[in-house]
Amino acid sequence: MKSDAVKTGMQQAPHRSLFNALGMTKEELERPLVGIVSSYNEIVPGHMNIDKIVQAVKMGVAMAGGTPIMFPAIAVCDGIAMGHVGMKYSLVTRDLIADSTECMALAHQFDALVMIPNCDKNVPGLLMAAARINVPTVFVSGGPMLAGRIKGEKKSLSSMFEAVGSYAAGTMTEEQVTEYENKVCPTCGSCSGMYTANSMNCLTEVLGMGLPGNGTIPAVYSERLKLAKHAGMAVMELYRNNIRPSDIMTKESILNALTIDMALGCSTNSMLHLPAIAHEIGFDFDISFANEISAKTPNICHLAPAGPTYMEDLNEAGGVYAVMNEINKLGLLHTDCMTVTGKTVGENIAGCVNRNPEVIRPVENPYSKTGGLAVLKGNLAPDGSVVKRSAVVPEMMQHTGPARVFECEEDAIAAIKGGKIKAGDVVVIRYEGPKGGPGMREMLNPTSAIAGMGLGSTVALITDGRFSGASRGASIGHVSPEAALGGPIALVEEGDIIEIDIDRLTLNVKVSDEELARRKAAWKPKEPKITTGYLARYAAMVTSGNKGAILQIPKND
Repeated sequence: MKSDAVKTGMQQAPHRSLFNALGMTKEELERPLVGIVSSYNEIVPGHMNIDKIVQAVKMGVAMAGGTPIMFPAIAVCDGIAMGHVGMKYSLVTRDLIADSTECMALAHQFDALVMIPNCDKNVPGLLMAAARINVPTVFVSGGPMLAGRIKGEKKSLSSMFEAVGSYAAGTMTEEQVTEYENKVCPTCGSCSGMYTANSMNCLTEVLGMGLPGNGTIPAVYSERLKLAKHAGMAVMELYRNNIRPSDIMTKESILNALTIDMALGCSTNSMLHLPAIAHEIGFDFDISFANEISAKTPNICHLAPAGPTYMEDLNEAGGVYAVMNEINKLGLLHTDCMTVTGKTVGENIAGCVNRNPEVIRPVENPYSKTGGLAVLKGNLAPDGSVVKRSAVVPEMMQHTGPARVFECEEDAIAAIKGGKIKAGDVVVIRYEGPKGGPGMREMLNPTSAIAGMGLGSTVALITDGRFSGASRGASIGHVSPEAALGGPIALVEEGDIIEIDIDRLTLNVKVSDEELARRKAAWKPKEPKITTGYLARYAAMVTSGNKGAILQIPKND
């Protein structure tokens, strides 16, 4: 056992004395030590039930012959952090979570791990950590929130943000906004649409790191407690068979995840997290893979914000495995990949039934013949940009309009809510990238304001920052290189004509190469917005969005 390094032999007598201080028995120390990585806290609605999940996992581990020991992981609520300086601290926690979990697991020499994340950054952060630590590991999340209901219609957090925009436009009263406020988030769990948290939890199943149902069983269902117990049992079976993340998370399983991402219509944030996870296993993930896979993968789900269905509906329709089985009719998955069930992908999904063709469309009748995400390139984004194509209205698949340029998110929101953005405009928000932000803030407030003001089918938004999974419309993020590096987005001037063609996968500013070169020669880097603390260190090490905003040690010139 790996844990023998801290519990066996005369040299470890001092270590055992500390285990005695924890109240551990000789019998417990004779068993494998299983770290239970809990992201429980009292500030994130998606995490407030995780204490119950932890207890269920510990029961499963103990039933199967292990000794469970809990330690914590942090998590930020993106919704609460949205629209102010706090959002600078969201994406950056992904690497803090990976690093701190690596430290805890290796310092204490755990034999196996059960990861219990739920919300946006701690799912990929813990997947990154699992790849680094490489001991038998299973994921079980806190589960998705149930949808809210207003006047018989299902609603979610994205509806709430858009209601604020509608109030600013004068189309909703304060009383109506208050009703939304009180009803759209009715339970604990990760917000109920196909936003980033639920996207990544679904992809844990596709990657093979989560048991069936992990992405979709609602947080408040007792079935999730049963799933947690089975996760505890499963990790002990993985331990006995020495099946590790390196056996499960491979190039092929990453490509499977990207394929199902396209079918589900996942958050654009998956195009930050999949490259980062791939980096941990030594796979150089080029975001252009998305277009190759999208070209042959139909989009068969339209969950909120793209459509009127929610995670509870996907769960009832058969969940992620039903989506995988539907897509595999086209032979698009690597079915021989190993998973935490101890079986291959092909064995797991065989016979999984699509119980509702309105929620999971058959591949013969997709929402579109191409996938939910697209990578756009051109002279405005030479290294790429990302759009959630499945959440764009048809009339905005091609759009040409004048640039309305803002140096930060707050200025753009003020202009939108102040009625200064008109139909046909292209809102450009820059210096919000991983380095320039720093922290690559999500732009749910401006996209929701645009939708709420009734401009969703006539106004595009482009940024070197990123978008919430709850964003919809022609919202193009991750523009790379970012403005802080002198990318072309830094050179755009008010009134420049920007041409977007999502079908042709292009994003261009209609300015000559000579003029762009002249502007680049005159461009000067901005002073860093933050010069102390973690964000300053992060800004010094982070790469652009097209690389997954991974951290790399700066090279000396």
